[in-house]
Amino acid sequence: MSGIAGIIHFDGQPVTPGQIETMTAAMPYRGPDGIKHWRRGHVAVGQCMLRTTPESLEETQPLTNEDESLILVMDGRVDNWQELRRKLLAKSAVLRTRADAELVLRAYETWGAACLPHVEGDFALFIWDARHQLAFCARDRVGNKPFIYHFDGKTLSFASEVHPLLALPWVPEQMNPTMIAEYLGAAWNSLSETLWTGLLRLTPSHTMVVKHGQAPRLTRYWSPDLHLIPPCKSDQEYIEYYRSEFTDVVRRMSRSHHPLAIEVSGGLDSSAIFAVADSLMRQGKLPATQMDGYTLDFRGDENADELDYARTVATFVGRPVHEVIPAHMPLEWYSDTARVYRDLPDYPHGSVGLSIAEAARTRGSRVLMGGTGGDEWTGGCRLYYGEAIARRQWAELLRIVQRDVQAEGKLAVLSMLIRQGVFPLLPAGVRHALRKIVAMARNKPNRPHAAWLSPVMRRHLTARSRDTRNAVSNDWPRLGQQRQWTCLVDGYGALARELNERRYSRMGLEWRQPFWDRAIVQTAFSTPEHVRLRSENKWLHRRALSGLLPESVLRRSTKAEFSVVFARHWGDLSRLTERHVFVKRHSWLDVKEFTGLMKSAFDVDRQEWGTGIVWTLFGLDAIASSNSSAPTY
Repeated sequence: MSGIAGIIHFDGQPVTPGQIETMTAAMPYRGPDGIKHWRRGHVAVGQCMLRTTPESLEETQPLTNEDESLILVMDGRVDNWQELRRKLLAKSAVLRTRADAELVLRAYETWGAACLPHVEGDFALFIWDARHQLAFCARDRVGNKPFIYHFDGKTLSFASEVHPLLALPWVPEQMNPTMIAEYLGAAWNSLSETLWTGLLRLTPSHTMVVKHGQAPRLTRYWSPDLHLIPPCKSDQEYIEYYRSEFTDVVRRMSRSHHPLAIEVSGGLDSSAIFAVADSLMRQGKLPATQMDGYTLDFRGDENADELDYARTVATFVGRPVHEVIPAHMPLEWYSDTARVYRDLPDYPHGSVGLSIAEAARTRGSRVLMGGTGGDEWTGGCRLYYGEAIARRQWAELLRIVQRDVQAEGKLAVLSMLIRQGVFPLLPAGVRHALRKIVAMARNKPNRPHAAWLSPVMRRHLTARSRDTRNAVSNDWPRLGQQRQWTCLVDGYGALARELNERRYSRMGLEWRQPFWDRAIVQTAFSTPEHVRLRSENKWLHRRALSGLLPESVLRRSTKAEFSVVFARHWGDLSRLTERHVFVKRHSWLDVKEFTGLMKSAFDVDRQEWGTGIVWTLFGLDAIASSNSSAPTY
């Protein structure tokens, strides 16, 4: 916790003195409690330490076993540390400390490459196994901790971020045109590639073994169990089951020897974490010294202002929530960030949270917890019509239809029954043909996907989309599980989590996300759609929190909208794009189409989704401008 780096020359060449130190020195913010290294001949590793748990006070990394045949560096946390400790002691493992890193090292010593099913939590880790001359790498189940690597057949190098790797002399600085196309085309498919050719992400829920003379061997060690059925027969049992799972996740993630900081926007999801943590604190079950809530003060902007909701939560819970002025960074800050870290900068609606991070750090916190992922994993969809039809559960379908008619009306239910009951069960070719017929009937123009991209970029995107479609299975026990799988492997979501993780690491904080925990994800895959969605979305989530949150928050259906944060930059960004970016990036764009996209994006009243694409172009241009070998496709 919270940064790692390493170099392994499989051809036996010694690691040049100073190289591993240069890599960790590029991430000093990840090591406020010290940066240490281990180098033996052709292997060198480094770790940047941020101590966030009582057990981490006993932790030293890089960590070896007694004869130095195993060496580990890890950015992470073991949330089932007590259970894992008991398992290891039952296997006669010798535990010298209570540190999480030692638990992982002994787990590998005990079970080898099959150790990961025994470890719960967020982690990115590397183990050099000198006995077998192999590198064992792993990343947590949903990708909350980053692991970037480069392998050229002779040398494996890795780090928590991109820029330490690009500083190595054997790593090429060539931007990846396919990923540029994905980012600018808003088609975020790849979980393994980065913006740099040859630099890869270790895919979440995978291990990777690298040996001399062999290609890296990647193995998926976890997937949601698509056939798991919760032990529930009634609505009340589902409510109790979900409440128990969610409470346990919040409890396990709250382990900290400093005050636990929690974002409390006033929305349902972040407020839920705050309320459950408070309930645990009152019961003496919260593994943190104390807890503090924080919310952003957007007074003056009615679309973003959530103070009334946050204050209502604070009053109901009986615990203050600190009100913080949002951070508003200048445009130059974002471009400088892109150039330094050689990756996309924050988006403005994310960077406003820097002020919460600063306030939490000032009050002594090392951990910040937020509600991202709540929409993905507690929401439902009307595909429960199709699920009932596919299983020929006619009585269940009738019950659902009657219930929905009371809430939505007959015509609305008839439309949903066709669109999300019958249509999803049709063969793929029939669905495609019907979509074309509907588009023609509506006189929709036949424009290519991502028409604002240049022809070269569109070809990259088309090839990637085709490859991705071919890789997705259609064998789902329930229709809704396909939507959930899409959330789990969504490239944009993965990027957003990495941006969040980097943002808060730079502030000396560990970012934790209870809704992106394996248990919550599995619960979503296991729970029928009609339990999560009734007359209101997140029905199960809301019912499980009854009594812990005020009714105004439990029933809230609105969400804050942060176009004002983007709008602060529109004037400068528009001039910059038109005068400079278009001139340099004509090989990426169809300038005429992109100009139209910009006009829509900058119209605050319309609040077009294209704002994110324009911002992405700004970030990519800043990265390419700092790189002498930027592509000129």
